[in-house]
Amino acid sequence: MNFKSIDEILGFAIEKEKEAVAFYTDLSKKQTTDALLLTFRELAQEEAKHVKLLTNISKNQNVIKSYELKKVPDLKISDYLVEMEYSEGMIMQDILVLAMKREEMAVKLYTQLAMGSADDESIKLFKLLAQEESKHKLTFEKLYDDGLAGQGH
Repeated sequence: MNFKSIDEILGFAIEKEKEAVAFYTDLSKKQTTDALLLTFRELAQEEAKHVKLLTNISKNQNVIKSYELKKVPDLKISDYLVEMEYSEGMIMQDILVLAMKREEMAVKLYTQLAMGSADDESIKLFKLLAQEESKHKLTFEKLYDDGLAGQGH
């Protein structure tokens, strides 16, 4: 992928986030339990926050310069799990695997795009995007880990 401007990068990222909102919203409509319905709605809301963040950045690109990059802990749980497709009736643990793997792939994509970029502003924007996806991945990894701990594993 070759992006010619910050606007193109932001447009691409906003579309990716909108796809995630639609994905989780669609899954929420297929759920029969309140817990799963609520989980998917929360996931969609988190992705919608990213759309808002990126839209705000596109309106004021100076935010990129002032954005503070921080190291987000990586529990690396998703590194040892197999990617899966959604299927009706999935248990919560598998849904978290699905969400973790989606976030992991987004982190990898933005990290690779940062490494392939030549200008500092694009590099910082891709790192910002990777950081935000890393935060979501960490949230899902913690939920997954807490769920396993609660099962006595």
